[in-house]
Amino acid sequence: MRAYAAIFFDLFDTLIRFDRERMPTIEVRGRRVRSTAGRLHAVLTPYAPGLTLEQVYDALVGSWQEAERMRAIDHREVPAPARFQDFFGRLALDPAGLPAGIVEILLETHRRELARAAEFPAHHRALLERLAPDHRLAIVSNFDYTPTAVGILDAAGVRGLFAAVVVSDEIGWRKPRPDIFRETLRRVGVEPARTLFVGDRADIDVVGAQGVGMHAAWINPEGAPLPEGLAPPEYEIRELIEIEGILDRR
Repeated sequence: MRAYAAIFFDLFDTLIRFDRERMPTIEVRGRRVRSTAGRLHAVLTPYAPGLTLEQVYDALVGSWQEAERMRAIDHREVPAPARFQDFFGRLALDPAGLPAGIVEILLETHRRELARAAEFPAHHRALLERLAPDHRLAIVSNFDYTPTAVGILDAAGVRGLFAAVVVSDEIGWRKPRPDIFRETLRRVGVEPARTLFVGDRADIDVVGAQGVGMHAAWINPEGAPLPEGLAPPEYEIRELIEIEGILDRR
């Protein structure tokens, strides 16, 4: 039986819960939606007074959909600054004609609202504090803006528990590509055979971790069937806290 020297975690929907009900509410074409578009619109209107909230919302959704389309091709990340360039193009705005730093202001506005919708459960922090003395901990996350992920960890007071926080926009590749896993292993200085990966996506977290020789624990709270064609994870759990039982058996 393997003894694990390191435990790597997915971030969103594994360590962090994202509550869309905490997102700002706007009304678009007679329906209420949760979106950062209202905050972005407020930033832009002093420089583009003819811009409507609906235009900003459509551009934000369209830029996200295009980023997702491109990511699906080969798992190459589309970082938030590139996505916002697409956003400007959909609004027929040239950032060069706007005040210096406007892109950074929009990114920070968007980041701040996403961070407010993120919840780091107290019992997850307690779990990490129990694991950290005996294991090297790391984050491996698919996300387009590293400051959002790091800021959430800082706010929760857990950033210092991790030997590495590796986010796809920095690496350029998303899980399940091996690149992001291998870079995390390199930074932490641990062998894949002695590393357990914990995540909520069988097709991304389990496949990617097993592809580089790590064991995987799949968080499957609803007991969903394993997607067809995938090798089963070494462990299947309902809640994150159950990994302590896995480690105790070793």
